[in-house]
Amino acid sequence: MSGGGFHVHGPHDHELEHAAQHEPKGLAGQLAVITAVLATVGAFFAYMGGATQANAGLFKNNAAIKKTEAANQWAYYQAKSGKQNLAELALVLVAEDKKPRYQDEIERYKKEKAEIKGKAEALEQESSAWDQRSDEQLHQHHRWAQATTALQISIALAAITLLTKKRWMEGATLLAGGVGVALGIAAWLHF
Repeated sequence: MSGGGFHVHGPHDHELEHAAQHEPKGLAGQLAVITAVLATVGAFFAYMGGATQANAGLFKNNAAIKKTEAANQWAYYQAKSGKQNLAELALVLVAEDKKPRYQDEIERYKKEKAEIKGKAEALEQESSAWDQRSDEQLHQHHRWAQATTALQISIALAAITLLTKKRWMEGATLLAGGVGVALGIAAWLHF
């Protein structure tokens, strides 16, 4: 109460002012710092988890595009094979004076097919490489997600510790946070 320039604090008011003016001490202060650090690290892990998930999808899309391009090359290869087969049939059926023309066509189709086959196989290899990169990113995403989940559990344990004021729960909070950080390091190192 205040009156005539004199102000009287209640015990609760005094504790609040003291806490606001001085750095937090004791269990509550420790948990506040631990929670802030865990939340900051968790935000980074969540970002990395989202980024690797997006990369996995992008890389899988690239693999599908290359696979489609390879299928187009194989269709082109089949078309050339059909034309080569017709030229081979014509070679048997036409008069001797026209045979060199069809023999030249057959040789041209063989050469074209070899080039097309090389392109198709290269595109299939590119598709496989994109698939592999996608799988690696998805694995890494799972690691980031595990790390984020462990940190979220750790933050929840910190809240429970604060409510119950059980010191041993602080150890559980730190242990869960340590597991989260270890999983984050594993994700960073691609394990």
